[in-house]
Amino acid sequence: MIGKFFYIPKAKRFSITPRYHDPDQEERDAREKRIKQELGIVDDNEDDGKPFRPGVKGQFRNSGSWQAKSSNEARRSSNTRLIILILILALIFYVFFFSDFNFF
Repeated sequence: MIGKFFYIPKAKRFSITPRYHDPDQEERDAREKRIKQELGIVDDNEDDGKPFRPGVKGQFRNSGSWQAKSSNEARRSSNTRLIILILILALIFYVFFFSDFNFF
């Protein structure tokens, strides 16, 4: 405990190794892949059989499998939960103050 009393934390260091990004090379590769697909040239390295897709930008947002309910469904379920809670509280309030029910 005494050792922690005099402990002064050091600043955490952040180090990342940068990756080289060449947008021109990506454009060349995409154009080459598209042209090969249009001409019907099959590359031995890529035999996935899927059509060419230029990039994945924004595709995570468009996939609907992971998304939660729509806003209308979420609002409706929230409102029903609130109504049920109010009814339960009103029933408890009625039992305690307006009925002749005795706990003891």
